[in-house]
Amino acid sequence: MGKIFDMDSPLMRFLNRMADMLILNFLMILCCIPIITIGAACTAMHYVLLKIVRDEEGYLVKGFFKSFVRNFKQATIAWLLMLVVIAVYLGDWLIFNYSGVEFPKALVIAVVAVGAVAFLISLYVFPLMARFENTVRNTFKNAAILAFANLPKTLGMAVLYALPLIIGYFSAYSYIFIFMFGISLPAFGAAWMYSGIFKRFEPETEQASDLSFSIDIEGEGATDGREE
Repeated sequence: MGKIFDMDSPLMRFLNRMADMLILNFLMILCCIPIITIGAACTAMHYVLLKIVRDEEGYLVKGFFKSFVRNFKQATIAWLLMLVVIAVYLGDWLIFNYSGVEFPKALVIAVVAVGAVAFLISLYVFPLMARFENTVRNTFKNAAILAFANLPKTLGMAVLYALPLIIGYFSAYSYIFIFMFGISLPAFGAAWMYSGIFKRFEPETEQASDLSFSIDIEGEGATDGREE
């Protein structure tokens, strides 16, 4: 009986991991309140999650804010660009539903398809920023390449992120669970999926500090230092 509660027992490891997810979820909610900081918060979350997945974890809160500060500028620029796209699609949705104009189905399908593609690409943007040094432009380009080069995993990630919304839609009782784990837990599952993808582009031996190499998807390699 005592072994069940040993720190290395499966039960305690599970409870510790759930505690990590709870703390990370709280940090995400807290740092997303200003809205403009959502990009930096997502990047920081993926920085921590990738370390957890690879058993490289240290101090969770310290690591989160380390990445938050370090990637704030680029992550915020990326998030503002994504916010513009979200605003455009929200405007399209309002026009389609409330303008009173009957639009061709082909146009509606095309807009929805482009939105779906943009969503799939967005799944890699902040994880890439958390792990690799790069320009914002190249990060989006690499995200697009990875999204479609690894389409089964990308779709799996999309399903994970959609699950809390689906569960919440059908069950109001799930809101507490979603509030506690609805962001960090799906992202944790996604980190398991993209961790192996990223390893193909990481140097075999990291001689410099964390995040100090850049990714080159097309060349399938990584180089030391920040890109100029």
